[in-house]
Amino acid sequence: MNKKALFSNAGLALTAAGLLVTVLIISLLPRIRIDLTQDSLYTLSDATRDIVANLDRPIELTFFYSEESVTEVPQVRAYGLRVQEMLREMVIASNGNLSFEIVDPAPFSEEEDRATAYGIQAVPLAAGREAVYFGVVATDPATQTDTDAGIYQAIPLVRPDQEEFLEYEFARLITRTLDPDPTVIGLLTSLDIDGGFNPVAQQPTRAWAVMDTVRYMYDVQRVESTADSIDSSIDVLLIVHPQSLPAQTLYAIDQFVMRGGRALIFVDPNSDTQTQIAVNSGEFRDSMSSDLPGLLQAWGIQFDSTQVVTDQERALYVTLQPGERPVAHLGMMGVQREGFANDIVSGQLQVMNMSSAGALSKMEGSTTTFEPLIQTSNTTMMMGTAFFSEMGDPTLLLDEFVSEDQARFLAARVSGRSASAFPDGPPQPDDAADSETPVPDDHLSESLGDIGVIVIADSDVLADRMWAQSQQVLGQRVINAFASNGDFVINALDNLSGSTALINIRSRGRYARPFTRVIDLQRAADERLRAEETNLLQRLSETEQQLTALNQNNGGTISPEQNAEIERFIQVQTDTRRALRDVQFQLNAEIDRLGTTLKFINTALIPGLLVIAALGIAWMRSRRRRLAVRR
Repeated sequence: MNKKALFSNAGLALTAAGLLVTVLIISLLPRIRIDLTQDSLYTLSDATRDIVANLDRPIELTFFYSEESVTEVPQVRAYGLRVQEMLREMVIASNGNLSFEIVDPAPFSEEEDRATAYGIQAVPLAAGREAVYFGVVATDPATQTDTDAGIYQAIPLVRPDQEEFLEYEFARLITRTLDPDPTVIGLLTSLDIDGGFNPVAQQPTRAWAVMDTVRYMYDVQRVESTADSIDSSIDVLLIVHPQSLPAQTLYAIDQFVMRGGRALIFVDPNSDTQTQIAVNSGEFRDSMSSDLPGLLQAWGIQFDSTQVVTDQERALYVTLQPGERPVAHLGMMGVQREGFANDIVSGQLQVMNMSSAGALSKMEGSTTTFEPLIQTSNTTMMMGTAFFSEMGDPTLLLDEFVSEDQARFLAARVSGRSASAFPDGPPQPDDAADSETPVPDDHLSESLGDIGVIVIADSDVLADRMWAQSQQVLGQRVINAFASNGDFVINALDNLSGSTALINIRSRGRYARPFTRVIDLQRAADERLRAEETNLLQRLSETEQQLTALNQNNGGTISPEQNAEIERFIQVQTDTRRALRDVQFQLNAEIDRLGTTLKFINTALIPGLLVIAALGIAWMRSRRRRLAVRR
């Protein structure tokens, strides 16, 4: 009776109405979502939600996307959907603070002019293909007029190779639109990194290449090494090789960080750059090391300024004298991709060159979060700085080296709440030893919120010789980078200049999930194919040489030996091509078998298991009902 009612006209109408109501409810509740992806690709981090939900005014997001032009490029089309999903998730989480639109700029249209006005340029996907737009713009509508686009920030090209940092880039785009004022960098250093004066040559020295880049992107304000306060206008404090800073300056740095100021710090157990300067000028110091005593420990960082990391696996090769054979210098290392953490600061770096660097580690009992950014290989050994200062031949390091089988951390990010290195107030001045210094009303014994500090245990990493060559072109300095040292500095300053929430956004996974088994099969086949092709080319070259020699010796006439050689070559060529086809056939057969297995699992096995499970549950319920009736 119930079945008849269900399949009657009224029952079918009620069922359809119920489905319609369900769809409407789901569509009206966009916040209710289930993210089953491995890296939670469609789930925003808490930091991003905090940013977009607390905007003080509305922001408009525009995705300039050539949707029609990428219909035949599945990879780009899939990534375009990924970008749209991310932006829509931000809009949903913004409580109405964000709006979003997609614009497809057709050629010679107003939309194309609009994209160009925002700095979005079409880029070709490949030779012979139509150029496409793939950029995002965030605008502040409150600043727009009929003749002025107002305040805006743009990502001219949303690059697929930056997919892990997609959420960070969009969150940064929004925050930069709200606060477009340039970041102020406070520079405190004992080196002439920003230019100085050479007493021997009696002429000024130009700034290091990294500072040219920093000054181009930010406003730089010098902080004296004897400063007793840090200007409130400074956003990020850049500290390079701090040596023998007075207690009052250390206190100023401490309070700057406690109040929420960010810091990028380069300490060093042995500055090779300073050693070279001392040799040239004759001005030697008692120590070539630098440290922030008390501060690093208070922030949860352990650093020994008397120990240098040596790394056998990542040692750089140097030439001591022109014409001599390069030798491995265990104190100089080239860190490759595997040595970088998947962080917005270091995740996309290629190689960083460092020299006589120290090691960082987390202090025991520290409440802060210690996140390594750069690390060595496992074949390392710690050596005293005294050995380096007296060493003239780097081959001596090879004689002393015994691997301790331990990776060392060369750079790290520290975040979270921290106690002050001066919990009882500022240190007493040297001329007031007999009197007590009153504690200022604004003194902080602990941080107001999460601190943001990045520490690198090497200052030579900034020197031109480690990462860049520069030349003058039409009166302008052109920097040619051969390592990613400069990129690391800019990434770090860019990241630290954001809000606390922005700094806490980490990289995400990738949308694309390749069939690793298929890729392995293709890679193995490619290796075999390349080997066969190499043999073919080698045989072809040898045969041509033999034919050329025979022609020269016989005046261009074809002898029986030449005919035999030609026939042999044709047979070899035929056999090799047949072998190539066999390898390709085997590859396709293996991939087809794998595909058939996957199809069977997806279309038959899994549904079959679900049907069996459903029948089993139904049988158990029926059995329970029968048992209940009997009782």
